Amino acid sequence: MPVGEICNREVVIINKKEGILDAARLMRDHHVGDVIVVEEKDTRVIPVGILTDRDIVVELIAKDVPLDSVLVEDVMSDDLVSVREDMGIWDTIQCMRRKGIRRVVVTGDKDQLVGILSSDDLIDLLSGELMDLVKTFMREQIREKETKE
Repeated sequence: MPVGEICNREVVIINKKEGILDAARLMRDHHVGDVIVVEEKDTRVIPVGILTDRDIVVELIAKDVPLDSVLVEDVMSDDLVSVREDMGIWDTIQCMRRKGIRRVVVTGDKDQLVGILSSDDLIDLLSGELMDLVKTFMREQIREKETKE
């Protein structure tokens, strides 16, 4: 299954020239732990970085940095890892494991933002698939018991 089918397409985005307090408010208002930093190119929204709530806490709050003068670009991670929307789940998981990341940006064929996929999303999907497999075994046991009687 391609990750484009399961990624979250409702991505909270921000421009890198916005203030860090604006980013924090977006995260709070949308109940998310990250925002994707984007630039517009020829009507396409291109992801260029990611800012997480952890970045804000570790890099700014824990260091007593005054937040009112900090821009998103000052703190964001610009070594953004992305995968194409047609990449399979297994390959995406391997990519995330190799890079040591919990979130991956999903892009289209022209590098445009399509969505975001987190390890939590993958765990939800895979645990549901495993539960279906368990139910299959349980149904098989019930069927075998019924045929013996």
